[in-house]
Amino acid sequence: MPESRVSSPLIGLLDYGSGNLHSALTALQATGARVVLGGAEEVCDCDGLVVPGVGAFAACMDALVAAGGEQVIRQRVQAGHPVLGICVGHQVMFTQGTERGSTRAGVGVLPGSVERLQSRRLPHMGWNTVAPGEGSVLFTRPGERFYFVHSYGVRSLPDDLGAVVTWAEHDGDRFVAAVESGPLTSVQFHPEKSGVAGARLLSRWVDTVARRLG
Repeated sequence: MPESRVSSPLIGLLDYGSGNLHSALTALQATGARVVLGGAEEVCDCDGLVVPGVGAFAACMDALVAAGGEQVIRQRVQAGHPVLGICVGHQVMFTQGTERGSTRAGVGVLPGSVERLQSRRLPHMGWNTVAPGEGSVLFTRPGERFYFVHSYGVRSLPDDLGAVVTWAEHDGDRFVAAVESGPLTSVQFHPEKSGVAGARLLSRWVDTVARRLG
């Protein structure tokens, strides 16, 4: 069941040719929010914006730029309007990503570099717990498990980031599982594939969007 909220916000799910759109759409609708699936122009003025993503960092960024999504994300974050990035949609929020020796600039609304994890077993695929940062709004229940599918991630962040950072560990390597930074939220895992825990997280995020509406 979705958690209670002030109102039913309009959530835009950005379609730029990447991401598990059907699963994300169904999961967002289950929170009780109204959801619009569309391109940058169709979702830019929604109360909240969700940016999915799967595959390679550079390919996602190329598609995002071609669809006008990069500009929309930057404008929304600068204006204080909520954005949620998921999986590679989380990774592209950072300064850059390096895969197979090639570095591609990201959206750059968060400082940090996406790189190959130093774990012995890759990809990191399956359920994992996270270590929520102090003051987290998204993570309120200890021991919650979320579904990850990735080989790359952000392994370090500036000490003065001024955001709530949630970490996870896979096979001895620590990486950023989520960031809550003002209007911007991003998660490395797939909440839409994370069962009850993922549904609760999406509901809490939608609640934060609703509260901004008063």
